Amino acid sequence: MDKSLSKKLLLGIQHVFAMFGATVLVPAITGLNPSIALFSAGCGTLIFHAVTKRKVPVFLGSSFAFMGAIATVYSQQGIAAVKGGLICAGLVYCLFALLIKCIGYEKVNRLLPPIVTGPMIIVIGLRLSGTAISQALYRTTDTGSVFEPKYALIAAVVVAIIIVITVFAKGFLNLMPILIAIIVGYLLCIPFGLVDLTPVKEAHFFSFLDPDIMKEFLAVPEFNASAILAIAPISIVTLIEHVGDITTNGAVVGQNFFKDPGVHRTLIGDGLATSFAGLIGGPANTTYGENTGVLAVTKNYDPATIRIAAVIAILLGLFGKFGGLITGIPDPVKGAISIVLFGMISSVGVKILVSNQVDFSDSRNLMIASLIFVLGIGITNDIPITATVSISGQAIAAFLGIIVALILPEKKAEA
Repeated sequence: MDKSLSKKLLLGIQHVFAMFGATVLVPAITGLNPSIALFSAGCGTLIFHAVTKRKVPVFLGSSFAFMGAIATVYSQQGIAAVKGGLICAGLVYCLFALLIKCIGYEKVNRLLPPIVTGPMIIVIGLRLSGTAISQALYRTTDTGSVFEPKYALIAAVVVAIIIVITVFAKGFLNLMPILIAIIVGYLLCIPFGLVDLTPVKEAHFFSFLDPDIMKEFLAVPEFNASAILAIAPISIVTLIEHVGDITTNGAVVGQNFFKDPGVHRTLIGDGLATSFAGLIGGPANTTYGENTGVLAVTKNYDPATIRIAAVIAILLGLFGKFGGLITGIPDPVKGAISIVLFGMISSVGVKILVSNQVDFSDSRNLMIASLIFVLGIGITNDIPITATVSISGQAIAAFLGIIVALILPEKKAEA
């Protein structure tokens, strides 16, 4: 195998490890099928790259924002109604993309100055930090979470490996900190009895031989008003999160994706991926901060690596045994990886504030950042809008940050 291709393959595997847990968690909670979710995530990512001229190194995985609505519609009306609602949700993205194309990306940039985007990106990472710590240090029991010393030990080793390789390693080894840390962490968990191969044993070798999976995969979408109104409006909320994630990705890579290929294209790519996922019975797709964290750690920004990861995700969706192996990665290992990835995302937000020389002695900037930090991190439970539609603290913080930045006048530079 060509050395450059083998390098891209290993880097792609890292991206698969980063997105896997969250992507299969959404269908596990909502009732949808994890194999279809992996298949739709891989296909959705390839759709996104085709629409964005293969320039944006983004991976699309299962969206958490739609979980409540999907679970409700699935339990009450079935998979066909969920499919119809998600197809319409994707089309909402496309309508907004058309609007942005008409008014120009410059006006979108005006809505998102560094004093808004920097804190928004910091919030994206810090909101996820609790999940990372809980997974890395605590064992779930019937009565709640209990601190587990051996979890802490394993997590500390995994984090230390990532730090040492990232800071001190040279050449090709420097590109593989996450993959190496996962392998070492996996092996370290064996003597502690933390490796469970049950998912491998129970998984079908070829997922789509399972009649239950094929039943959901082939179900004809049903477009009824109640399901569409429960699911589709959530796209209006996730649009803000999409813009924040694309901003983060561009900041990590050092490119302005709002201008080229254009935020309207990234929205269309996300929308078409979500509609495709709905068509085959997968959850809504969204840009993944975990994979942006991998970009920041490895400093490899080649979009081809993400496309390789997408193909691997498709294969994992087709071949259940491989998916079962990754599903069995122990919690302290996944938690340790998440600690680094989520921290890197927040650090990118700090970098934006520093590189743009945002003046925090200016009361206007102080107020905007304060609102975004407290609302974005403090609102841990989504705020219900209707019985099935809710808005996250992250989206509320972004929306209010944008509004306050528009209302409060900027300090004029003194002559």
